[in-house]
Amino acid sequence: MTLRVPDHHTASAVLSRAIAAVPEAFDDGVPRNLIDRRWQAVGEPAPQVTPVDGTVFSQLPKIDAATAQDAVRAAARAHQAWAQTTFEQRREAVTSAVEAMSQVRDDLALLLAWEIGKPWKAACADVDRCLDGVRWYAEHTEQMLNQDVEGAPYKRQPLPGPVSNIASWNYPMSVLVHAELVQLLAGNAVIAKTPTQGGAVTLTVAHALMARAGLPATLLSGDGSALSDPLVRSPEVGALAFVGGRSNGGKIAAQLVDTGKRHMLEQEGLNTWGLWEFSDWDGLSAHLRKGFEYAKQRCTAYPRFVVQRKLVDKFLATYLPVVQSVRFGHPLAGENGEPPALDFGPLISAAKATELEGRVAEALRHGAVPLHHGDRSQGHFLEGQDVSAYAAPVTLLAPPGASRLMHEEPFGPVDTIVVVDTEAELLAQMNASNGALVATVACDDESFAAELAESVQAFKVGINKPRSRGDRDEPFGGRGASWKGAFVGGQHLVHAVTQGPPGEQLYGNFPGYHRYPQT
Repeated sequence: MTLRVPDHHTASAVLSRAIAAVPEAFDDGVPRNLIDRRWQAVGEPAPQVTPVDGTVFSQLPKIDAATAQDAVRAAARAHQAWAQTTFEQRREAVTSAVEAMSQVRDDLALLLAWEIGKPWKAACADVDRCLDGVRWYAEHTEQMLNQDVEGAPYKRQPLPGPVSNIASWNYPMSVLVHAELVQLLAGNAVIAKTPTQGGAVTLTVAHALMARAGLPATLLSGDGSALSDPLVRSPEVGALAFVGGRSNGGKIAAQLVDTGKRHMLEQEGLNTWGLWEFSDWDGLSAHLRKGFEYAKQRCTAYPRFVVQRKLVDKFLATYLPVVQSVRFGHPLAGENGEPPALDFGPLISAAKATELEGRVAEALRHGAVPLHHGDRSQGHFLEGQDVSAYAAPVTLLAPPGASRLMHEEPFGPVDTIVVVDTEAELLAQMNASNGALVATVACDDESFAAELAESVQAFKVGINKPRSRGDRDEPFGGRGASWKGAFVGGQHLVHAVTQGPPGEQLYGNFPGYHRYPQT
């Protein structure tokens, strides 16, 4: 089998089209920072290596804290003007930006493939979910801003300052850009930090089209150590939206303690799939295959299966053929000029692949049992390409408590299986990480499954099916340590970035209270 990347899908061709589409956003091929509504050639360029083949794809112009602080002040000034616009004006500008992005949809998807390793189908889905989702909000946000409070009409107002967005690299369009456009619809200026691990060019193109539409957006690149204080603690910032791991999330939460600032901090958790008195193995097989999308580099991926002992043989008879048939490799190298049909491409970096390999080795040293250990040579690659960012699927039985894989989300194609004998053990193992975003209880008796689900510390618990972040009016949040602050999704997102009536208690996890919507 001879694989190749079509000429119009090569890194140089895709990058050239991106620069040609928004030349104002680049300086001799290097992305600029969007500050005070102008693209500025500031910052120290740092090479951005694509995980696809280990080559340098672009540069990340890293600014310092002082430049970021000036950008925040400029965003605050723009916020005051934007907050005075009518909803119809905001909707027209946001819709214009969305339609401009739709004109370069394929190139945005190709940029995602090169910058963060998404296979073609997953990359297209990321872009489409952003655009389709914002179109839905454009039709429904005005209604969400108008409430009935104690029998009288009440109009929610923008926050006192812009919304600062610090998001992880895995969903630049459907999470980060999507959130920004909704925040803009609600009357807020927005600030976004480019993830240092990938997505700079994708976000530059998207924000250039937002700026052309007249939207008050700021895009900054830099290290978290330099930009965190201006983007989190600046008094001009009206709210902080964060998506990432618990370590960085905890640091940001500590910075917010004395500010009283509105916040939405989405943090990782170990999402679990528990099986008890279950028999629909064909149905499970389809879910297992889909679960490997994007190498499980998703906040709602399921890397842990908690299985009743008497079901282990049947579970493995279903699971192992799936994991053994998973396809991974170069996301754009296919036959006959077509993108390949893969379950996943590379991890976000060679360093992440090495780290994951180390965690697997650690679990094995402490006594985990290897049920499947794929080989990177099984991937679909170009001849001679760098494959250091790729990881083959691994499945471990009974990871010991001394290993990090027992308690932490791997954020890669590594599954762990824990065997239990009692319902109490099932629930204890499903709650191993002190809160999660999603979970599933698989059980033939759906009423009993619903009873078990009440004791699972996850925001969304599926019965015999996975749960996801959700789109449009579906709420999203987390329980335990997986979330701090206001929940999002539908009206919850709009309410999280606007001011309501005095004494309002938003849905979310706050220091003084927890309030959960129906999920």
